Amino acid sequence: MTSTIPTVGDYMTKAPHTVGAEQPLTEAERRMQAFGVRHLPVLRGGALVGVVSDRDVALVSSLPGVEAGSLSVADAMSQDPYQVPSNAPLDEVAKTMEKNRYGSAVVVDGGEVVGVFTTTDALRALADHILRCCT
Repeated sequence: MTSTIPTVGDYMTKAPHTVGAEQPLTEAERRMQAFGVRHLPVLRGGALVGVVSDRDVALVSSLPGVEAGSLSVADAMSQDPYQVPSNAPLDEVAKTMEKNRYGSAVVVDGGEVVGVFTTTDALRALADHILRCCT
């Protein structure tokens, strides 16, 4: 029996919420809370320039003398986010994320952000695999 390795596109969160690099950091925090997500791709002029996570916001906001309201998303984001196409094999992406301790991969097709693949999505893929092979 042959099985096809699933792709990131099979498990990614499609049409993710994004935030602009120059927007206030408080706006990123508001969007994450409102939409129940922990990662936002960061765009500048429609191009992916980073990713900001709830952990990034919490870390920057906890620095002494730093007022989160005076910071932009660019001040807290991780630059050069791990990005993959939607047809990337799930196993390769998961291995890279584990090796580098990435919490997410931004899924980009044709220069456009089409999804986000997170560790939560990876756990959903694992659960699906276990159910298929063991039941």
